Amino acid sequence: MSHPAFELVRDERIAEINSQALLYKHKKTGAEVLSLVNDDENKVFGITFKTPPEDSTGIAHILEHSVLCGSRKYPVKKPFVELLKGSMHTFLNAMTYPDKTAYPVASQNLKDFYNLVDVYLDAVLFPLISEDTFEQEGWHYELESADAPLVYKGVVFNEMKGVYSSPDSVMHTLSQNALYPDTTYGKSSGGDPKAIPELTYEQFKRFHQTYYHPSNARVVFSGDDAPEQRLAILDEYFSQFDRIAVNAEVKLQPRWNAPRQVSGTYAGAIDPEKRRDGMVTVNWMIDPPEDREETLSHGLLSYLLAGNSAAPLRKKLTESGLGEGMIGGGIGTYLRQPMGGFGLKGIDPADAGKVEALVLETLGEIAESGFSEEQREAALNTFEFNLREQNTGGTPRGMTYMFSALGSWLHGGDPLAPLVYEDALASLKQKAGEGHFEREIRRLFLDNQHRVTAKLEADPEQGAREAKAEADRLAAVRDGLDETARQHVVERTERLKALQEAVDKPEDLAKIPTLTLADLDRDIRTVPTEESAIDGARLLYHDLSTLGILYLDLGFDLHVLDKEHLPYLPLFGRALLQTGTQKEDFVSLTQRIGRTTGGVQQHRALATRQDGSGTAAWFFLSGKAVPDKFGAMLEIMGEVLLDANLDNRQRFRQMALEEKAGFEARLVPGGNGIVDTRIKAGLTEAGWIAEQMGGVSYLEFLRGLVKRIDADWDGVEAVLRTIRDRLFNRDGMVVNLTADQSLWQQARSELGPFIGGLPDLDYPIADWSQDLLPKNEGLVISAQVNYVGKGANLKALGLELSAAATVVLRHLNTTYLWDKVRVQGGAYGGSSRFDLSSGNFAFLSYRDPNLLKTVDAYDGAAKALRAGIGEADLVRSVIGVVGDLDRPEFPDAKGYSAMWRILSGTTDAMRQQRRDEILTASPKDFEAVADALEAVAREGHVVVLGGEAAIAAANDKRPGMLEVTKVQ
Repeated sequence: MSHPAFELVRDERIAEINSQALLYKHKKTGAEVLSLVNDDENKVFGITFKTPPEDSTGIAHILEHSVLCGSRKYPVKKPFVELLKGSMHTFLNAMTYPDKTAYPVASQNLKDFYNLVDVYLDAVLFPLISEDTFEQEGWHYELESADAPLVYKGVVFNEMKGVYSSPDSVMHTLSQNALYPDTTYGKSSGGDPKAIPELTYEQFKRFHQTYYHPSNARVVFSGDDAPEQRLAILDEYFSQFDRIAVNAEVKLQPRWNAPRQVSGTYAGAIDPEKRRDGMVTVNWMIDPPEDREETLSHGLLSYLLAGNSAAPLRKKLTESGLGEGMIGGGIGTYLRQPMGGFGLKGIDPADAGKVEALVLETLGEIAESGFSEEQREAALNTFEFNLREQNTGGTPRGMTYMFSALGSWLHGGDPLAPLVYEDALASLKQKAGEGHFEREIRRLFLDNQHRVTAKLEADPEQGAREAKAEADRLAAVRDGLDETARQHVVERTERLKALQEAVDKPEDLAKIPTLTLADLDRDIRTVPTEESAIDGARLLYHDLSTLGILYLDLGFDLHVLDKEHLPYLPLFGRALLQTGTQKEDFVSLTQRIGRTTGGVQQHRALATRQDGSGTAAWFFLSGKAVPDKFGAMLEIMGEVLLDANLDNRQRFRQMALEEKAGFEARLVPGGNGIVDTRIKAGLTEAGWIAEQMGGVSYLEFLRGLVKRIDADWDGVEAVLRTIRDRLFNRDGMVVNLTADQSLWQQARSELGPFIGGLPDLDYPIADWSQDLLPKNEGLVISAQVNYVGKGANLKALGLELSAAATVVLRHLNTTYLWDKVRVQGGAYGGSSRFDLSSGNFAFLSYRDPNLLKTVDAYDGAAKALRAGIGEADLVRSVIGVVGDLDRPEFPDAKGYSAMWRILSGTTDAMRQQRRDEILTASPKDFEAVADALEAVAREGHVVVLGGEAAIAAANDKRPGMLEVTKVQ
């Protein structure tokens, strides 16, 4: 595991992550490499550079986008997109942080993995980064004709307009910038839209030359690939450089000796009845942690204070009546000097001082009275369970190792220390009962005078004022141009559009490494499933290795509920776990769950059944535990299902306010999802239900529910009890258990009596019929960007597509829509979504400066498909779709997915047929999808979530196009 170009600095076994850790330094350049050798087939590579910005022009962010737009070895316009199109990647992206830029990739396929590594190394070290790329990804003036208005365009420019349209993002930026005014953390690394146009191409180029060098690099490999090959690949690139001195140190913010205050505004409406448009956070700068124990202590303390609804600081804030939901959850880990903060959103701005006082007063009370043994035990068990389970969800484990290591490594610390936790955890367990966390509250918060209290409130005029300021700024620039200069901008605009529309040379595209169809598995992956019955309930068991953990899902068919009850389900689910039971209050219940289990969660799942026979609609209560705690977990789940305090009016009202505030905060960051849900609400029963429980209709329901709780609590409580009585019965219930055989044999004897103790009542199937009325809508929010959708149900239009349509749409998303909506239109993203079982299809854009132009682009998609596709592009798209199908899952997710396929009517035979259709996709399928998209262009309906001015302008140009609804 050595290489002559590298010096082995350390070689250690890290038992906690079952890896051999090899730390190297490249002799010629000084590049540092952490090579983690383990049995994880999901291989990870990441190269990270320290990139501290000196201003808020977004230079690091724009560069992150731009290096992936062509390089020396791969001189095409978008190698990143070619990889998105035709790679088996399990992760492929790049991220800009306040002090670093990271480029991670992952794949289970070894050949594909090395292809990804090669393209990324060439991209970051030898990018083309032409001025055209800078203008496309960053910003530029656009002038379509000499007498047209001058406008700004640029992908990052519009992305950050979207970020700055989110009140939560504005608050975070305001707080961080105020807390670190003398360092790079006082700047906007993503870019402030007001400052981005100040960035020049020369500065942009110089930033790359300064920081994107092996001497400034930290590289991580993790997985089961050959460690010697890793070093050989790196040396092939690094050896082309000489060592340089890179001054990328993130300087420490000097400490203050007195707290400060800062305030700001965001573009938003003010409630005429009662002001609830404000938010406030109390923020502290924390000294860099000295070791793993201190880092773990920060996380544990944050969890103890605010990690769940029963945590004392969160509980005190949310029950105060001062606001609608908590913001800030403790101490973050991504800054050299960590930032900690707690606050409330949905407050009257006049109450900001009261919130600040309450935060400080409550911290003082907790420091004085201390945490109970039950609180400490629950937090420690929760953390230990998560550390040992290593369940990172959809994120490859190697990536979590990489970012953990970078926390200290980036600033000269030990990269291995954050990966080890046994000694630190044992020490904290010992110290927890000796007042450690109480002392930490005093040290980190109460005695820490480097504190900023940030207040934010809505300004109804701000959006229009900012739009006018931008227009005035552009008009001044335009007026300052003589006729020759204007013509130059017009020509530059035309030239950039021509370059964006130009097709890469086939010989250049051929340089992008790819797999072949022969590299793909022809057969689907299956999960072992045994189906039986247990005390009248349907039982599914999956024999999988789970590291000694039992995963249990209890499913209940929602069809026994009246359709009027469906909007209550999200809050009903929360109420089961957050109101307590007849035996204990919700604080004690939450602590008991933390002490005895790895977590108990609730959620809902919806889908049009694969056989077209209606909707699969289920409520799930899920839990995980080690074998000796399985019985205790079952006892908790039984009490939650049958004995929750659904009469807790005050707690339920607070949850409704939190749910409303959380939804409103998601409107801008998740606008494309809101639009997608709204489109499909008019197409299928499942789509309509999803909108009732998670769309704009749900937000309207929540706003009305808060008032109904005050006016008619008895009526609300009666609905909650009806839902419980009808839903939680063995009749129609499914029990899904995932564990290895030995654990299952131990658990089965406990599971039977538990199921037998549930009611066995037979309720009729409810009538969910409704009139599905798709319509064109403009949903108005306070935002500087739009989310534009257009969709239809293809089956309702008489069109049946095979699974090969997913290959066609993969190609469409990564070519035509990428080019038209993102590259040329300046939106952050544009895509299409298609559900084979329901027939629902939707075009969607994300953080889009346009509206009608985007709709027109959607309507032109069929013509683009009819232009045909080359064999290489077709193969790439097939590979990309198969890569999506074969994404890795942890054991609990495998068991759940297998169950859901059964409940939604998806057989392995169907899955294999669809895989075969994908693998044999041909140009004929492009014609079939083109026919479908022509139908969408004619018959589809448009939904836009966006600013009032943009929606009004669209209706002016196409009168009556959008029915306008005020959402925010």
